[in-house]
Amino acid sequence: MKRRNFTTLLTASALGAAAAPALSACSSSGGGSGDGTSLVIWHYENEDSAMGQAWALAQEIFEEKHPEVTVTVEKQTFEQLQKNATIVLTGDDVPDLMEFNKGNSTAGQLASQGLIEPFTDVAAEKGWDQKLSESLQATSRYDEFGLMGSGDWFGLPNYGEYVYVFYNKAMFDEAGVSVPTTLEEFEDVLQTFVDQGVVPLAGAGAEYPAGQLWYQLVLAHADRSFVDAYQLFDGEVDWAGDPILSGAQRFADWVDKGYLAGDSAGLTAEDMGTAFIAGTYPIMFSGSWWFGRLVAEMEDDWGQFLFPGTEFAIGSSGNLWVVPANAANQDLAYEFMDITMSQEVQDLLGQKGGLPVAGDTDAIEDERTREMTENFAEVNEAEGLAFYPDWPVAGFYDQLVSAMQSLINGSTSPEQAMAELGEAYSTGRSDLTGE
Repeated sequence: MKRRNFTTLLTASALGAAAAPALSACSSSGGGSGDGTSLVIWHYENEDSAMGQAWALAQEIFEEKHPEVTVTVEKQTFEQLQKNATIVLTGDDVPDLMEFNKGNSTAGQLASQGLIEPFTDVAAEKGWDQKLSESLQATSRYDEFGLMGSGDWFGLPNYGEYVYVFYNKAMFDEAGVSVPTTLEEFEDVLQTFVDQGVVPLAGAGAEYPAGQLWYQLVLAHADRSFVDAYQLFDGEVDWAGDPILSGAQRFADWVDKGYLAGDSAGLTAEDMGTAFIAGTYPIMFSGSWWFGRLVAEMEDDWGQFLFPGTEFAIGSSGNLWVVPANAANQDLAYEFMDITMSQEVQDLLGQKGGLPVAGDTDAIEDERTREMTENFAEVNEAEGLAFYPDWPVAGFYDQLVSAMQSLINGSTSPEQAMAELGEAYSTGRSDLTGE
């Protein structure tokens, strides 16, 4: 694997970027203009990661099937592609296949600008539309404005991610509590720890964790129509009423009761994770991306469970395979993508803790990895993935962090915090939809 010089690419692409017209989307791919003897792939996964290992297997399978094709995998970084893709993809020196982030302001932007190829017909032909649940498909499809959830297929995920509860088994045993199955039972567990002088929840207000906790508490009072309205703009969102206000009130109540430390407003996700790993807190609510770290670093025995009392979990597909509109060998790219969806590759992804979208959980030998994957499959099969709270509009992440810090500090009421968030959300939504 080698790393491409982005400076060279940016210089070459910038020369023609100003004159490059936006391209119109269509539901089928033209296949590219290459001679079919090379396949260039860009991604930013480490070689020892679950995705890196699974995609290496996919490369082996592809090369065995196509010995006449030279496969070149070029390692990029997330930041490089995120910042520079719109410039680089206007040129001709582009990969045939590229990993890219999902969402309105990322893959959606590339789709609306005609920089990546739609492949709805290919998705149907290869059966991807049958393998992926509706909630996973939402991140694959974008309309003419680049809004997620409808329109043509522009991306293909082959792994997922979600947010759930990690807990310290020794601390649970010492406190005499068990895994809760309802939200009320969960609050009883939290109160038991507080009564024993222990702050139960590891928190982080300076980054994403607090906002995700707020959103999960909102989801405890929500149905699918709310998720579609909030995330996909399919309906109106009431920022002065339930479920948003009830979630904010519950969040503030948890802070007041001591379930979440009042000084967590200034803590980062890294602070939260290392404190949980060290046994400072018995509970951490965060994402599957922490799983490998806990396996490697946490000495205390730990477990996991879905957030109780709701059918929804924060999460989505993982990043997407996208095919640049100027790619020379698009048909080969689609074939490689299909191999990453094969049973053999999906099973390896699952064994390595990568949350496959079409794997066999029985093939996973490690108990914790299998439990994590089975829980994800349960949510996925129930169409329970609710995406992330900061996704809908540009710049909402910073607004959300600020609002949660204000709630933790007690400097803003739930009503005030939601009013301010609602104003930012409405402005961003209007900017995207023109409504």
